[in-house]
Amino acid sequence: MAPRPKGNSVFAKFAASVARRRGTVRRLTTAAVVSGVVASGSLIGAGTAVAADSTQHQGGAVATLNGLTTFDRAVLKVNGKSHPIPAGVFELTVDGGGRLKTYCVDIHNPTQDQAKYLETSWSETSLGTNQNAGKIRWILQHSYPQVDDLAELAKEADTGPLTQKTAAAGTQVAIWRYSDAADVEAVDPAAEKLADWLQKKAKKVAEPRASLNLEPNAVSGKAGGRVGPVTVRTDADQVSLAPPVDAALSGVKITDLDGQPVASAVNGTEVYFDVPAGAPDGTAELTAQAATSIPVGRAFAASTKSQTQILAGSSESTVSATAKATWAKTGAIPALSARKNCAKGGIDITAGNQGDAPLTFELAGSTHTVPAGASKVITVPVAEDRPYDFTITAPGGFQQTFKGILDCKITGVPSTETVTATEAPVSQLGPASAGGAAAGLEGDLAATGGSNYTPMIAGTAVALVVIGGGAIFFLRKKKAPSGGQTEAGHPEQTDGQAETSESDK
Repeated sequence: MAPRPKGNSVFAKFAASVARRRGTVRRLTTAAVVSGVVASGSLIGAGTAVAADSTQHQGGAVATLNGLTTFDRAVLKVNGKSHPIPAGVFELTVDGGGRLKTYCVDIHNPTQDQAKYLETSWSETSLGTNQNAGKIRWILQHSYPQVDDLAELAKEADTGPLTQKTAAAGTQVAIWRYSDAADVEAVDPAAEKLADWLQKKAKKVAEPRASLNLEPNAVSGKAGGRVGPVTVRTDADQVSLAPPVDAALSGVKITDLDGQPVASAVNGTEVYFDVPAGAPDGTAELTAQAATSIPVGRAFAASTKSQTQILAGSSESTVSATAKATWAKTGAIPALSARKNCAKGGIDITAGNQGDAPLTFELAGSTHTVPAGASKVITVPVAEDRPYDFTITAPGGFQQTFKGILDCKITGVPSTETVTATEAPVSQLGPASAGGAAAGLEGDLAATGGSNYTPMIAGTAVALVVIGGGAIFFLRKKKAPSGGQTEAGHPEQTDGQAETSESDK
């Protein structure tokens, strides 16, 4: 694996795209209206603002689904009927560079070809309420592709010869038994023995921390001081920090507590927005980016209706996160953020106020007041499997948008709606063989769990091209890591812990 970039090498890759964004120094609003599912309301402050959008993402990788690449056959049993389905590994391409291998943890839902996926915490998916989520991560750590010595894996599990296809199928079947409580079996005898062994041996392992996020991702304070802190949470060796694009005009700098400029960070680094005393009321955005191997077990949720995935392997990939600061001289100074809350079936809107006056607004038909120096979290109920689009706007053009789709539950009974897209029959997959076929070249289905019983949108899988010295894209190992450690050897730190700290601030 290539060495991770240091210093400003990562920053150079993304500075140009950051510079193309609209200027983020904005005038603070006097009143806000929340549209969509959220009712109208007001924010107390001073000045006007210019439009700004942000799609909800706590940070990490953004990737596009290529399709199912390494798979074999399985049989799903529902209500006494058997339904043939493919089972195996998906491949995703990371925005900015990188490849991911994933398994499905959402057997009954459809998969959309070329869907956009966002790295996310377990709590924002069905894994958050699944007591066996930790066992799924154990399976990922102790099977294909993390374990690439299939002869040794077959010997340890006493399965008989395994190929990449049958190892992938057996691993996926074991995962489904814990993610969906599915009655599913692999067709190949060795794959089925592997699934049984993994299911029996699995132990609960802690959720891995995010590859990169900023906590909190929205802060506020008075001009003439340092606004923050924002803490960098990452599994990367080093993170590059891009200052606000209008920093030269506004004078806003990214610094440490002592006011010294900061251009890079590591896990735990605290940074601040240093706002000059004469700066007009407004906002600015910090962008962080790194290249790292994303920890196995991270969840990936689609921005559209598509199966939730869980990470099985990662190349060196581009990850990013943003944080926004709002400042003013007097009055209420809001800091707004949102995240999915699958345990409560809705979206948590967090409103902080570091001004010297109360912040009052209406949300979901109720009036809420946040005292000066405090914060409040309001959960807005959202229907399962429905897109949401919360836009906070104000006179003068200020607006901030949080959007996505709430996909928190596994479907107890698969859908029976007719598949309208072309779907390759599982019978065309061919028999499993004892040979070692090349990974990533075995088929063209775009969905795991697809059959005439479970609707799946088919597409063409993109085969992983192996060239010269770049042949090994995915981190693999012959021996799995011990529980309680991330792949980089760091102690576990879950997003759930991060969420608690954010709520307490």
